[in-house]
Amino acid sequence: MDPIKTLRSRTAVLPASDVDTDQIIPARFLTTTTRSGLGANLFADWRYGSDGAPRADFALNRPEAQGCSILVAGHNFGCGSSREHAPWALTDYGFRAVVSTQIADIFRNNSLKNGLLPVIVDQSTHAWLLAHPGAEVTIDLESTSLTLPSGQSVRFPLEPFARYCLMNGVDELGFLLARENEILSYEQRGTAGSPA
Repeated sequence: MDPIKTLRSRTAVLPASDVDTDQIIPARFLTTTTRSGLGANLFADWRYGSDGAPRADFALNRPEAQGCSILVAGHNFGCGSSREHAPWALTDYGFRAVVSTQIADIFRNNSLKNGLLPVIVDQSTHAWLLAHPGAEVTIDLESTSLTLPSGQSVRFPLEPFARYCLMNGVDELGFLLARENEILSYEQRGTAGSPA
């Protein structure tokens, strides 16, 4: 996955609350075990009509939402069943961060492991973002802050290990594999002193 250090983008806004993982990527698209191609079916039941044509009134189909890598979502985003396909679909579509006042725990953990940054902000910042779709904001992982166009900056919580992985573009397995020599050295030291 690509590292995230500073993310500057216009925002796409999806104000609905309690968006669950089945709405993010409907169950009928979960037959794949790869990440690529899922973005085409992101929010499929909302983005497309029964004839398969894009719905002009859906937020992500509007011209101003094209090319945005930050999604501002309503309260309690990603609730429902656990499925890694949800962050896979969001990142395959082009999003690198989701901003909300609450992000469901399992979805949040899956996102962090798959290169999608969950950003939790206060109510007033969130309300401003919802009211200003397309606003250009900056997310900085070094300072764990989100900066509005006015220059106002707010901090967001992020565990140090998750921050390290995102900034270096590695998942948990990649982190461990990069330390294979250290792990082998530790294991050899431990077995050297054990009785035969």
